[in-house]
Amino acid sequence: MCGRYNFSQEESDEIREIVREVERRQRGEFKMGEIYPTNVAPVLVAGDERPVPELLTWGFPGFKGQRTIINARAETAPDKPMFRKCLEQRRCVIPSTGFYEWDEGKQKIRFNLPGDRALYMAGLYNEFAGEPRYVILTTAANESIADVHNRMPVVLPRERIAEWIGDLASAMDILHTVPPMLDRQPAS
Repeated sequence: MCGRYNFSQEESDEIREIVREVERRQRGEFKMGEIYPTNVAPVLVAGDERPVPELLTWGFPGFKGQRTIINARAETAPDKPMFRKCLEQRRCVIPSTGFYEWDEGKQKIRFNLPGDRALYMAGLYNEFAGEPRYVILTTAANESIADVHNRMPVVLPRERIAEWIGDLASAMDILHTVPPMLDRQPAS
């Protein structure tokens, strides 16, 4: 389960450009640094010619006042009423500079792509009471994270971002692809 991630323009030129574009296109405050559920953050959605950043809130409202839903399982999203239509029509990409998990000793660990300062995660979005909100898709953990957690985000290679957002057949293929191996480091 991905319950926190990092979004830092100081760490990545790509993230810095996303921040600039959000500031040019939209008004509104958003969180930088460690992103928590219910924070507002930039997310890439379909634009006229290419994916564009928009400000969305992390998490769908829970059923009957229950906790916020922050993740959707890639294996079951096509069958779940809450996620099925989003998977068909409202796919998004969550840009980050890494995500966090906690090991058995409660040590916070940050995961990143080897040699890369940006990490993109597959997501879904929808509107609830006029507010755009997103969830992160998760899948079974690969060997690089399995000893820390049994789930991990669906990590998108940069070259597949447009496919994920714009082509349902490609998106379904991505959901069934083993994510790339990740580097880890203790986080403070």
